[in-house]
Amino acid sequence: MSIHKKTYKKVTTNSLQEMKQNGEKISMLTAYDYTLAKIVDEGGVDVILVGDSASNVMAGNETTLPITLDQMIYHSASVVRAVDRALIVADMPFGTYQGNSKEALNSAIRIMKEAGAHSVKLEGGAEILESIERILTAGIPVMGHLGLTPQSIYKFGTYTVRAKQKKEAAKLLEDAKLLEQAGCFAIVLEKVPASLAQKVAESINIPVIGIGAGGGVDGQVLVLHDMIGMTYEFSPRFLRRYLNLFEDIKNAVGQYVSDVKSADFPNEKEQY
Repeated sequence: MSIHKKTYKKVTTNSLQEMKQNGEKISMLTAYDYTLAKIVDEGGVDVILVGDSASNVMAGNETTLPITLDQMIYHSASVVRAVDRALIVADMPFGTYQGNSKEALNSAIRIMKEAGAHSVKLEGGAEILESIERILTAGIPVMGHLGLTPQSIYKFGTYTVRAKQKKEAAKLLEDAKLLEQAGCFAIVLEKVPASLAQKVAESINIPVIGIGAGGGVDGQVLVLHDMIGMTYEFSPRFLRRYLNLFEDIKNAVGQYVSDVKSADFPNEKEQY
């Protein structure tokens, strides 16, 4: 069945709610810099996530934990300057909201004021509810994140699929409902069984965007650098690569090196 797609000149949190109600899937990708964010926005994506995955992709860290609030503000501001249409969500990094709701509010305000992001994303359910509620009191839109939460990787000890057991699955569903009741405008579900993700999406009225959560949710998100093949070492089942830029860029660099070494570049037309 074809879905009628409404044209959105500017995507907002309200737009995402309409998409869910109309059965239109939501597209979401990460971006961390001006140049790629501009391309992603012009490609028509609905939501751009300035993810703390910048810690891995841009800085080469093993986990997302090392990235700082100042660094997230830098990346978010770069993306904001590039984007005309997409809704921009900025991840709040590890240590800026857990266990201290006042610090959470101050961190979120800095992201909104200094970077100009449209909303923030926090990982966790009931354990961070106080921080979410305090941020929302300032009128800052919040996206939740449940399932595999990379900031808790040392607690989990593995990047395996979450909520396969009944107890954890029940808590995830309960947390999703808590986040909706608190006022979150959407939730990311990462690496959970597809049947559970669909159940969550059908149980709450706000959009559920999946990554490794099957097709029964309201939208999908991928890390841009994985999707376009700039990274090559990370190949989970849920990742579809649309390009192989690692090889393309490597080959282009190799050709440039060869042309310089052979004095083929620059030629007469490429100089003044």
